[in-house]
Parts: sequence; C-alpha cells; structure tokens
Amino acid sequence: MKKILQKSFFDRDTETVARELLGKFLVRKIGNKEIPVMITETEAYDGPDDQASHASTGRTNRTEVMFGHPGTWYVYLCYGMYFMLNIVTREQHYPAAVLIRGATLENHDKVLLNGPGKLTKFLAVDKNLNNKKTDKATGLWLEDRGVGISEKQIIKTSRIGVAYAGPVWSAKKMRFVLELG
Repeated sequence: MKKILQKSFFDRDTETVARELLGKFLVRKIGNKEIPVMITETEAYDGPDDQASHASTGRTNRTEVMFGHPGTWYVYLCYGMYFMLNIVTREQHYPAAVLIRGATLENHDKVLLNGPGKLTKFLAVDKNLNNKKTDKATGLWLEDRGVGISEKQIIKTSRIGVAYAGPVWSAKKMRFVLELG
C-alpha cells in the first residue's frame, strides 16, 4: 500500500516529523522511471531560536522558503558542491524544516546513501526543486509504504556539523537514525 504524504503530515512538530520520516519513502521520478529510497536518517531544525538553523539569522532570500507552507522542499547548495534536501514543517511563517540525511534502496538492509550529498546526487536533486511542493507533479514526493518502525530501532543523537551553533544548540539531540537489521 502506497500513500503519498500530505501537507497535514508536515504541519506538525518538527522533531516528530523528523522521527516519523524514518521508514518513509522518498520517490524521485526521472523520465518514466520512479526511484524509491527509504529514509534512514534525518535532522530537525526548529524555529528562529535554533542557532543551528539557517533561519536563526532571520528572513533572507535563502531562508524565505523555510517560512512558507509545510510540505515544501527547501534545497540549498552546501560547500559549493552538495545539494541538501529539506522538507518544511510546522505552520506557515514559523521557520522549521527536516534535513533528509540518509536513505537506502528499497528492499535493502544496508544504508547505501549515507550522507545528504550522496542522496541528492543519486536522486538528481538540485536547486530547481527549491520551494516546490512534495507531490508527483514536481517529480519528488514522500510516501508511506507501511514499513513498521519501533522506537527501539531509532537512535537519537546530536546533529552533524553544527558546532558553530554553540555548545547548547550543537548538543541538542535532534538527529534521528534508523538502525537497520
């Protein structure tokens, strides 16, 4: 059973969405081919006070999408070479998003796309998807395929690469990793 995730799924607490995206499928359509990958790692960035979030500096051209509608893609270039794929969460005008950090191919028990840059390269995700909705019309959407995830399978850690946010925000456990097999 495949069910496309709707706006209501994303219009909730950011950490809840980040955790519940584990085991969901990110599906990319390229030409006539659909490429599904199961999400295995996410990070939550929640609100203007989150010093690890781009939105902590306020509304800018880059962050405007984070203040938009839940269920919208926020894609940006990191280090001039890697695209990062985020999904906007919570209510409009509240800047929050979930970074999709890792995934595996359907029916695999090993994480093959371990890192947000590998993931976006594999799925041919680039800035053209920024500020687009997650749905089939854009060629990139999220599905629930009924994969059951128990709390025991979820590891919660601090986010990666956010030391600049200071000792409090860089230590917050807002990264969720699905432990496979």
